[in-house]
Amino acid sequence: MAFEINSGLKGKSVIVTGGTGGIGREVCLAFASTGARVAVVDLDEQRVNAVVAELTGGPHLGVAQDLKDVSGHAALVERVLKEFGRLDVLVQTAAVLVRRPSVFDVTEADWDFQHDVNLKASFFLSQAAARAMKDQGGGRIINFTSQGWQSGGFGGSVAYAASKGGVVSMSRGLARSLAKDKITVNTVSPGAADTAMMRSGMDDAAIAAMITQIPMGYMADPSDLAGTVLFLASDNASYITGATINVSGGWLMY
Repeated sequence: MAFEINSGLKGKSVIVTGGTGGIGREVCLAFASTGARVAVVDLDEQRVNAVVAELTGGPHLGVAQDLKDVSGHAALVERVLKEFGRLDVLVQTAAVLVRRPSVFDVTEADWDFQHDVNLKASFFLSQAAARAMKDQGGGRIINFTSQGWQSGGFGGSVAYAASKGGVVSMSRGLARSLAKDKITVNTVSPGAADTAMMRSGMDDAAIAAMITQIPMGYMADPSDLAGTVLFLASDNASYITGATINVSGGWLMY
């Protein structure tokens, strides 16, 4: 086996959800640089096409789709199979965060929205992808959680943290269920990544206070998460499944 971070990725077919977001875009760029073919999936068609235009190699594919509607997941997988011939890797970075001042301000609509996108959609797209991967002899599913899955979140972000805790449990259950089909399922757990979502609802003082809690002393650049994803998708991670990889600069240690 060649011990390179991109070992085995050239020519692979990859779906990246949330592909125009801070982390998702960097993941798309990273996979393209390895010679993989990337399907960039996100809500806004213009932004999707802009990311596709940045990618090297190819051919690549842009798909503007609301994943909250799980009835469209099978069609998404079928489109990728039609374009690329197979589906090797699913990376799910798509997520929504609704910050509220306190737990008493969280509404049922807030709860449902975050769980529908962050957890429900992730499960059913994993299910659709796994059907295709099983038929072809294997594949990789890489989901994204949050440090909040273990800390529990704070104040009005508890609903978000609960959805992300569900992602970890779901991924472990899928890993156990799909191992016999040679499909690995792992989770990446960012700490403070410098993205629009991370900064939403936080002023400069709150950001500075948060950074003081990080032993490495700074927020991660979104590109700092891409290497972990490439590793989990590569040949080097073929015996890793059900794992949650903590990428937090030491903010969370367990």
